[in-house]
Amino acid sequence: MADISQDELDDIYAFAVNLGKEAGSMLLDAAKLRIGDNRATQEQKEHVQKENAVDLVTETDEELEAFIRKAIAEKYPLHKFVGEESYSKGASRDYLIDDSPTWCIDPLDGTVNYIHLFPMFCISIAFIHKSKPLVGVINAPFLNQFFSSCSGRGAWLNESQQLPLIRNPIPPMPEKAPSGCVFSCEWGKDRRDIPDGNMHRKIESFVNMAAELGGRQGRGGMVHGVRSLGSATLDLAYVAMGSFDIWWEGGCWEWDVAAGIAILQEAGGLITTANPPPNEATAPIEAVKLGSRLYLAIRPAGPSSTETARETQERTVREVWRRVRNLDYSRPGA
Repeated sequence: MADISQDELDDIYAFAVNLGKEAGSMLLDAAKLRIGDNRATQEQKEHVQKENAVDLVTETDEELEAFIRKAIAEKYPLHKFVGEESYSKGASRDYLIDDSPTWCIDPLDGTVNYIHLFPMFCISIAFIHKSKPLVGVINAPFLNQFFSSCSGRGAWLNESQQLPLIRNPIPPMPEKAPSGCVFSCEWGKDRRDIPDGNMHRKIESFVNMAAELGGRQGRGGMVHGVRSLGSATLDLAYVAMGSFDIWWEGGCWEWDVAAGIAILQEAGGLITTANPPPNEATAPIEAVKLGSRLYLAIRPAGPSSTETARETQERTVREVWRRVRNLDYSRPGA
């Protein structure tokens, strides 16, 4: 597959931005119906009263994905499409992204948040070529936050504020990171209460990151704060903003992270694997594998008086690895 020119990528970006806005309006309208928007028709009101919240969310999910998929097929009929809703209905769990131009979509990330009308829910649209996310659009309409990026063109909040937000200068990672950092994590869907299962490993890792320095047999990280948004997509967007310093997670799928990875990397952030290697002090820090389901993201950083920006990020990666447990989220073909 030939490379995509910058002009072609700019056109794809403009299309993705417009698509994200249209889908965001649809999602916001659906949320307002559940709130009881007086502008709703009687038929719409009766439909909302008849259906339970979970059914309505499923319906919204499916309608949004169908809308996005149709728009992409009309504009780019030769591009592949991977969507959360269509994938979840298939029998296979194979990794479907290859070198082909591919759109990777989550029509509604933060489903539980949306059910409860907690505003951390969004639409996620990514364009991927040669397995690399090149365009990312994340629209959180209830928050009026629209994140976007195009490879070579920067990453943006509401199309006007370049990311990260603090830029004069962009601060390095804290000298004693993860101390002084805001750490983002999620409980995930694997809640099996089994010894040494993913949930127990996550809990141990969370406590290690939060405990006082010197505690937990030297693994205490004394992070500044721990946050859990309930949306991996928005976790990554907030890391790209610089509002979160670190995000550590296992269990996500590619549509949960593709747009966020595009935005984070274009903003200058680093993303690698969540699982610590056998020797975390010397192992190479490799680029993340999109379908690996294991992610560790570090915010964009500037240089310090003794380190380059990348060195401050890599130091933080190794300090996180020293405190977290390996997670087991395998999948075929990734």
